[in-house]
Amino acid sequence: MGTHEERDVARQRFDVADAAPLLLDARGMVTAWTPDAQRLLAYPAAEVVGTGAAGLLSAPDAARVPELARRCRSNGGWAGLLTARRKDGQLVRLMVRITPTREPDGTARWLVLLSETSGARGWDMSRAVLEQMVTDSPVGIAIVDTDLRCVWSNEALERYGGGSPDRRLGRRLAEIQPGIDSADIETQMRAVLETGRPVVGYEHVGQIRSAPHRETAHMMSFTRLDDAAGRPMGVYYTVVDVTERHRARQRLALLDRAGEQIGRTLDIRRTAQELADVAVRGFADFVGVDLLESVLRGAEPEPLRDTDHVPLRRAGHQSVNPEIPEAVVEIGEVVTYLAGSPPIRCLSTGRSWREERLDPLAEDWAAGVPDGRAATFVDLGLHSVLIVPIRARGVTLGVTTFFRHRRQDPFDEDDLNLAEDLVSRAAVCVDNARRYTRERDAALVLQRSLLPHRLPEQNAVEVAACYRPADELTGLGGDWYDLIPLSGARVALVVGEVPGHGIDAAAAMGRLRTAVRTLAALDLPPEEILAHLDDLVARMAAEEGVPEIPQAADAQALGSGCVYVVYDPVDGRCTMAAAGHPAPAVVLPDGVVSFVDLPQGPPLGAGGPPFEAVELALGEGSTLALHTDGLLVHGPDGTVEADRDRLRRALERPAPSLDLSCRSVIDTLVPARPHDDVALLMARTRLLDAGQVADWDLPADPALVADARKAASRQLAEWGLADLVFTTELVVSELVTNAIRHAEGSIRLRLIRERALIVEVSDGGATAPHLRHPRAMDEGGRGLLLVSQFTQRWGTRFVPKGKVIWAEQSLTDPPE
Repeated sequence: MGTHEERDVARQRFDVADAAPLLLDARGMVTAWTPDAQRLLAYPAAEVVGTGAAGLLSAPDAARVPELARRCRSNGGWAGLLTARRKDGQLVRLMVRITPTREPDGTARWLVLLSETSGARGWDMSRAVLEQMVTDSPVGIAIVDTDLRCVWSNEALERYGGGSPDRRLGRRLAEIQPGIDSADIETQMRAVLETGRPVVGYEHVGQIRSAPHRETAHMMSFTRLDDAAGRPMGVYYTVVDVTERHRARQRLALLDRAGEQIGRTLDIRRTAQELADVAVRGFADFVGVDLLESVLRGAEPEPLRDTDHVPLRRAGHQSVNPEIPEAVVEIGEVVTYLAGSPPIRCLSTGRSWREERLDPLAEDWAAGVPDGRAATFVDLGLHSVLIVPIRARGVTLGVTTFFRHRRQDPFDEDDLNLAEDLVSRAAVCVDNARRYTRERDAALVLQRSLLPHRLPEQNAVEVAACYRPADELTGLGGDWYDLIPLSGARVALVVGEVPGHGIDAAAAMGRLRTAVRTLAALDLPPEEILAHLDDLVARMAAEEGVPEIPQAADAQALGSGCVYVVYDPVDGRCTMAAAGHPAPAVVLPDGVVSFVDLPQGPPLGAGGPPFEAVELALGEGSTLALHTDGLLVHGPDGTVEADRDRLRRALERPAPSLDLSCRSVIDTLVPARPHDDVALLMARTRLLDAGQVADWDLPADPALVADARKAASRQLAEWGLADLVFTTELVVSELVTNAIRHAEGSIRLRLIRERALIVEVSDGGATAPHLRHPRAMDEGGRGLLLVSQFTQRWGTRFVPKGKVIWAEQSLTDPPE
């Protein structure tokens, strides 16, 4: 630095407001370190006192220390620019003045004054300059003493209320601006006085005198002022109006909350309630959401024709008051607004409405409110309102009403824009929920039509079923179960699954279930049922074409699985076959669980070897557990044996009833949100008493038809069914005569008394009889026609050694 530059620095004034003082001894060692010096260079006194001042300088300036010491001794001091190194390593340019001084005992010392500089020369940052800066600053500035009484303030602070600087002198903040949260602000000041740590960016929100009905926000900063000895003198604070920034931040926060909290489900009422919940406290004090009744049903809103009578239903409301006293109707109740009232105008025009100040004596706009709830706006404490129509895709779904009463500032144009933005977001969610409700209701109707409402009543087995879909939103899936009554008191138990989930899988499942029921009516063996079903699925896939997109292929029945079981309660025999489906489990009466060794046929429509059936005998009280593979794929290891062990343990647990056992198995093995549909059908076997079955072997002799009729009549008398004797004799006579006439080998007559009286005639023939309508002059052909007219149902089933013709008369239906 040249001599002329040093002179310029020397002419600059160093006062307490500018400089940080410290003391050096004659050797250049630091003997006194002030708080100002610590704030400037960040070193605490313990790290500096007793060390050389050269250690505080940058390397080039530290090398100049001997020369500077010579100048100080020869010139009686020195002033100039030096570069110091802060504790964090940052370099800072300083104006330095070194002046000799002596202690009372005569010891020589050097007083060093340090002041940070930006490098500009010729600026005199004197007290006068600083006072000019703070007095003319647009930022509100004030100084309070240690008692927190105002000792100085600038004129800019007058804009924030409290009067001129003269009126502020000697007064505390609570006296200057009554109503402001002065306690919290003074707490900040006291903390600064005690610790010396400044507080920057403290935001105060509330009402001030200059804006009594408007919430304002101010950013405040507090700094402690110390005297030359480091003792606190007071607090210097600044005030900046950040109301607009605060409101903008509030709006963004409100919209963020709306994005997170509105539309989390596809439930219309819950979405409406979420809108009310989000808007209260942060924006309004009471919010009501009213929707057209057609919207709540999921239907498309119809254009408004008669605006005098528009049925709306309160879908949600919320208030800052716990009991929601502002609501004149409860959630779920119908609300009808007066003709020409603002809600009706908003509903019919689709435009919002704002009223800064409501007429306090005006009554609420709702019509037909019970006397106990009717009230004026002043009764409800409401003073400002916004009404925003809920519109989505060009259709008005309802209205949202925002009120204020606790917040004194009225709704302004910015608030209206925010409310419209908020409602528009919610409207899309409401409309999505409406559309979903419509589609889900349609899907549930489909599902109810596809799955049995309740399993048919029969005496062969006690049954229980559980179904848990993977698609929790629609409750639809491709798994199904069924129980189909067959002839001879037998039942068919069916469980199957279609690949995929949702409505497409449910539709494909419905087609398969209908096909199985149709094939079951033919009374074919299980392996033949599956063979016909396999052929049907393959034909459907060929006719429709197999989609190339896997997701679309899920809607096909191709690759479906099915297990078909026939149980006979007369002899306890059970026959079953499977197509790409897990084998059933059997729980014996003593609780031992095993799995049927059932040959696995290929999935339906896939082609492959023929299906095979197995037959086994089940003791009374045994339980068959038919299930889809979703019950076996939730274990951690995922092996078939491990999954079967888990299922075995679940089935072994005792339960008070079959229904509870079925539900317990599902709850134990299946998570709340399974990744695959699960169906479980449990059937506990029963056996008919020997006294419920009677049979006779008959030779193929027409003369013995009368004996067959007499035997049947005697058996009905024993069973107390005398009123069915005439019809039964007719049926026995026609079926036995038909067998003698057209069949070969021995004939067997069997009567079964269950829920129906069943007449069965078996023979060794392979041809089935056909019902026909004889002409008037025909001598025969009327036997089966009479049987069909006098019985509830009749049919033919084929067995390995021939066929069985059967007819049923109900024992449970009331007589006609």
